[in-house]
Amino acid sequence: KVEEVLTDGRRIITFRNGTKKEISADKRMTMIRFFNGDVKKIMPDQTVIYYYADAQTTHTAYPDGLEVLQFPNNQIEKHYPDGTQEIVFPDDTVKCLYSDGFEETFFPDGTVVNVEKSGDKTVVFSNGQKEIHTAQFKRREYPDGTVKTVYCNGRQETKYSSGRVRIKDEEGNIILDK
Repeated sequence: KVEEVLTDGRRIITFRNGTKKEISADKRMTMIRFFNGDVKKIMPDQTVIYYYADAQTTHTAYPDGLEVLQFPNNQIEKHYPDGTQEIVFPDDTVKCLYSDGFEETFFPDGTVVNVEKSGDKTVVFSNGQKEIHTAQFKRREYPDGTVKTVYCNGRQETKYSSGRVRIKDEEGNIILDK
């Protein structure tokens, strides 16, 4: 390795493989430029910023345990110390994954999707409609109070806000309408 000390006090160490390590004059910041194009910066507060050249991805690790990944398509992922992850997609959709298995997704149009650890899913649409998906049924609730349920066996039940109830069997034949 070759070490140079610059007039401003910085030190640059060049390794045989082409990797260069630069240490600030006050020794509080270090930057390593690897032979493959990767760059690692260690900031004075001990934040570590690592740029992966091949993937064009930046990984920032903060002293408090927060890690942030920034991808070339503008997707950003935040990994919190408690296990929570927040992903912001290029279209501004935000997905939160919690350590207990609960997932929450916020779409730009106002739709919100919640998924329980059990797999049960609730979709709340911006128009006020709500869908509930479980292993047993799918249910759509409308703002006027109408509720339509389709069971896993194909049976359908619609309860209208007027009080009318319509039930169809697995083949779609009406078996009750009152």
